[in-house]
Amino acid sequence: MAHLSARTDAAYQNDYHHKLRGRLWDALEDTKYDQRHDDGEPPGFAYSNPFPPHDMDAGDDRKLLVASPEEELLAQVAADLLEDPELNIGEMPFHVNDVTSLAPDVGEPGTRGTIETGTGLLVRIPPWRCEEYDIDHPGGDTAVFWRPEHSMEPLRKQLEDNLDQKHDRFAHDHLPGPSDVDGDLFDGYELIKTFAVPVTVTEGQEMTYVLSKWKFEYTVRDDHHRRHLNLALDCGIGERNSLGLGFMNVTEKTQPY
Repeated sequence: MAHLSARTDAAYQNDYHHKLRGRLWDALEDTKYDQRHDDGEPPGFAYSNPFPPHDMDAGDDRKLLVASPEEELLAQVAADLLEDPELNIGEMPFHVNDVTSLAPDVGEPGTRGTIETGTGLLVRIPPWRCEEYDIDHPGGDTAVFWRPEHSMEPLRKQLEDNLDQKHDRFAHDHLPGPSDVDGDLFDGYELIKTFAVPVTVTEGQEMTYVLSKWKFEYTVRDDHHRRHLNLALDCGIGERNSLGLGFMNVTEKTQPY
């Protein structure tokens, strides 16, 4: 967690994604993680928006969370933020006052809890799966953004497939992935809202993404399920985690008796 203070009065920018992504990749420049920048694979980290997300006066406190399954990557980001504490996210200029470590965990088997998406969740349904789900497709190779009228099945499937990719890259090969075990990742899915937001995906290229925010309920079934949930916390869920999408927080947790 980076503890920030606003250097000037500033309006909150909801299109912070591209500038903040650039700052984090700059922190990983000339490290072994730098090569992931353009390889098209899950980057192995996710991050929150600067929060709370309100207009600010000079001196106001804000926080920023960065998550990863790799401690060395987090240590590199932390060291860079402390060495160069000027953090400009578009028109929101901050100073990094401190960086502290956290160890989020969904809990041991039997734990019940709630996970909320702190940032928008991006789920796109590939054209070859649209017919399977009776989704109208406009043609071509364009994926379709998930919307509530598409039902929960394609959303669950895309989330599982995406987390499988992250498991293949960041977990031990001999351990089962999310699709190798019985049961859904989450017990309950509560949609908070869907919304469209313009996102700069590369310099000079802006796209409008249809995102959703969720409250997920879970019960940890076993150690494998615990690993999968914690991997989702560390890497984010859905697509474009390097843009800050799909970042999640545990908001409630009840340990087993």
